[in-house]
Amino acid sequence: MQDIEQACKNFMLNSIFADTAHDLTHIQRVVKTAKQLAEQEQADVAVVLPAAWLHDCVAVAKNHPDRPRASKLAADKAITFLRSIDYDESKLDAIHHAIVAHSFSANVMPETLEAKVVQDADRMDALGAIGVSRCMKVGGAIARHLYHPDDPFCELREADDMRYTLDHFFVKLLHIAEQMQTASAQAEARKRTDFMCTFLDQLKQEIA
Repeated sequence: MQDIEQACKNFMLNSIFADTAHDLTHIQRVVKTAKQLAEQEQADVAVVLPAAWLHDCVAVAKNHPDRPRASKLAADKAITFLRSIDYDESKLDAIHHAIVAHSFSANVMPETLEAKVVQDADRMDALGAIGVSRCMKVGGAIARHLYHPDDPFCELREADDMRYTLDHFFVKLLHIAEQMQTASAQAEARKRTDFMCTFLDQLKQEIA
């Protein structure tokens, strides 16, 4: 798999990224987590690793109307690339599905263990210290305000993460742990979510 991984990495180095929160370092973290989960869950690494490397090979901004189609576009592009390097044809359908299903926006349920592993690995990168950092980077990239001036923590209003970055915690991030597909991912996801709750508590003290 080492040669395939290097080929995938080289392909991603020549790709355009949607923003600095979805850059090569994000890909590398997802691949690392996917390897760990695949080993623990006994998933097929010949499916998991190419899917993890290539899951964001098409760049669509978070606030772009085509965002729900991004994972399907990435899956199509990934398969074209893998065919160009004569990758095992019998793995391609599973890789395509794993890439399509990794995305929140696509709203596609993962039907295979490998797709569950890739989805969990990608979502893990939205949690913990790195998750907080990436959330802030995306908010800056699409010019969202940091928080609502009168109700930062959505205590008396419905969260609106199209306008306020902090609202994204309440719309999505704090709920990811309970949505993890594999047992191996659940404990780490809860630990990272606890860190984000601590971050929110500290922020509340600072802006009170």
